[in-house]
Amino acid sequence: MTQAVAGIVRELTASLGGAVITDPVLSVGYRRDQSHLTTFGTPAAVVRARDVSDVVATLQAAHKYGVPVVTRGAGTGLAGGANAVDGCIVLSIERMNRILEIDEEARTAAVEAGVINGDLASAAAACGLWYVPDPGSRDISTIGGNLATNAGGACCAKYGVTADHVARIKAVLPDGQIIHTGASTRKNSAGLNLTQLLVGSEGTLAVIVEATVRLRRKPEGVTTLVASFRDPADAVCAVMRMQSVADPCLAELMDRTTIAAVNRMTKMGLDESAGALLLVQCDGAGATEEVKCCAQACSDSRATELYVTSDAEEGEALMRARRAALTALEQLGSTLLDDLAVPVPQLTHMLEAITHIADRYGLLIGTFGHAADGNLHPTIVFDSRDEEMVLRAHNAFDEMVARCLQLGGSITGEHGVGLLKRRYLTRMVGAAEHQLMAGIKSVFDPGGILNPGRSL
Repeated sequence: MTQAVAGIVRELTASLGGAVITDPVLSVGYRRDQSHLTTFGTPAAVVRARDVSDVVATLQAAHKYGVPVVTRGAGTGLAGGANAVDGCIVLSIERMNRILEIDEEARTAAVEAGVINGDLASAAAACGLWYVPDPGSRDISTIGGNLATNAGGACCAKYGVTADHVARIKAVLPDGQIIHTGASTRKNSAGLNLTQLLVGSEGTLAVIVEATVRLRRKPEGVTTLVASFRDPADAVCAVMRMQSVADPCLAELMDRTTIAAVNRMTKMGLDESAGALLLVQCDGAGATEEVKCCAQACSDSRATELYVTSDAEEGEALMRARRAALTALEQLGSTLLDDLAVPVPQLTHMLEAITHIADRYGLLIGTFGHAADGNLHPTIVFDSRDEEMVLRAHNAFDEMVARCLQLGGSITGEHGVGLLKRRYLTRMVGAAEHQLMAGIKSVFDPGGILNPGRSL
């Protein structure tokens, strides 16, 4: 342990007391997120911040000693963005979990960064309102983590991602200075949009401690459609046709591998002979008519089976099949989950590439995702004890990302860059653009102590 690290640990322990963990055994759970093949180090200490003053004290000390700080929410990330580096301070905001206010008239909620997304959604629903962003980790991920990665979810195509629902952010700069960005008004064009700059910055610019998010009135009525197809290309064709006649709030896709895995786990009786399954929902007063249009689009695209229900509970039960996708694949072995976004018209080409890559490397790859906005999650299943198989998994992952970029896509739709995707960033955004991002980082964090080596 260097003198600087020893100094900051002493100072934080003296000032924050029980909020600081220095026992290596107790800090093991704070070393990494849920990304299985990214590197991680051993923190010198973990600070479980109780309030903003704890965050300020931690960053002031880190700034003084020049020690790295890695901010962490619930640790549900999938790109290694919250992995510790050796000798760092892991700053956990999980205890900052108060919903400060729900303003029913303004339709906003002020929350601390450690609030669980699902808890906010439930609190909003109790007031007759709706917090829209619904990542698959909704029940376990924090608002701060969602903001850090600009998390998405199933309903993004119609209602937008996390960035579209945040009005204001309170954050702490690396030197301990508190800043407030944005405005509570619906319109605001004053100066540069620092709020949107912080969203998706993955803890590299400042530590988000509070946010004011926008709420909506939840549409009445949801109608659900399930459609089976022999060929995934037909499912994509159906999505394209749907978007010309309706505005579904979600259109989720599962390929044959994923269908089989989900069926084995849930015993739901899904059609394992199908090449692809689409789960579509429309909401609002015209939901029933819209779903009829969607069903016709599926029929015109050679769907082999259609099922429609306006029963909310039955619709939710059907959606559980899609939400079980990753868990079901994880039961088959170790997994390397990708997060690729392509233009919707290119989905067929991306799905074909994934199939060819799986065959070429002799790997099982189950693909599921948000067909309505082109965001796919091809998940490589492998044996982590087999070094040669791990290498094949990495190579397959690289090829999927490369093909995504060839198709005009993004290396990440909603999980963030983190460590997992950092090596692809320049290839995607360009050298000059990447340098601009690095310049912005240096303005916010001239000492380079916030989440070093991540995202940017």
